[in-house]
Amino acid sequence: MEIERKWVLEAEPDGLGEGSRIEQGYLAIDPSGAEVRVRRKGEKTLVTVKTGIGLIRGEEEWPVEADRFERLWALTADRQVVKTRYLVALGGGLTAEVDVYDGDLDGLVTAEVEFPHEAAARAFVAPAWLGRDVTEDPRYGNRVLAVDGIPT
Repeated sequence: MEIERKWVLEAEPDGLGEGSRIEQGYLAIDPSGAEVRVRRKGEKTLVTVKTGIGLIRGEEEWPVEADRFERLWALTADRQVVKTRYLVALGGGLTAEVDVYDGDLDGLVTAEVEFPHEAAARAFVAPAWLGRDVTEDPRYGNRVLAVDGIPT
């Protein structure tokens, strides 16, 4: 299980340091929240299956060979997200994953924080720079962003 909250930032924070480029494409998207995606982060290539929408989601992930990733990536045309991820320590063992999007999503900046349990997620008081909490807004899920673009 994955327990995380998500925010939309007004702008990219200063001093983010070096980030990691992430490319992910969606092979299957179900309106109830299930998705199958492929992701490349550096040399690492993965397949991920997620279920649910919102704060608590099911997640299974496993590595896939680079050549198979390329074949699967080709199947995700028009359902892709490219972003650079920066890690920002928040204290208390928590880290904000700040994503700065490229391409059709240029200008969008989000952050996600993963929590060890639901109570910690609900009790978390976000610093002001994180902006607007969109955890329960499905329009900001990467799978929806990949298909529909930035919400208006």
